[in-house]
Amino acid sequence: MSSARSPYLRFGLIFAAVAFILDQITKWIVTVPLSLEPKGQIEITGFFNLTWAENCGISLSMFASCTDTTRWTLVAVTGIVAAAVAFWMTREQAKGDVIALAMILGGALGNIVDRVRFGYVVDFADLHIGDFRPFMIFNVADACITLGVLLLVARALLLGEKAESADAKPSAK
Repeated sequence: MSSARSPYLRFGLIFAAVAFILDQITKWIVTVPLSLEPKGQIEITGFFNLTWAENCGISLSMFASCTDTTRWTLVAVTGIVAAAVAFWMTREQAKGDVIALAMILGGALGNIVDRVRFGYVVDFADLHIGDFRPFMIFNVADACITLGVLLLVARALLLGEKAESADAKPSAK
């Protein structure tokens, strides 16, 4: 990572804003026009339902506690992570990494807004195969964060090997 400003910063910020807006719009659609209520469920297909879930914890509802202390601690911690990701994005020179960071940033901001407004994160996407649920109920922000992290890891593993092999090759003169 270079100390020069990222040539993809504007693109990354727009991408993060789109992720944030999509997250908030889908939550609004589920809660207002579709009137999904606590403990409610709308069957969409045989493998996808809209199911109301209030997540007071972090990923996979770990450390779930719906107290004000937990709420504001998670807002602060997520805010610090979002600020660090935004700073990283200002310096990142690889477009693929900027996209991944933008997804993480947009998702983090979407979940922060929920936590501030409601005291919990609104989750609703329920993928399942019969009674088997390979995922917890999630939202667009969670999907963006997960995909962004996976993209960063994949790029680091795949491009890291390419960079190492390129360094190992003697330069032709």
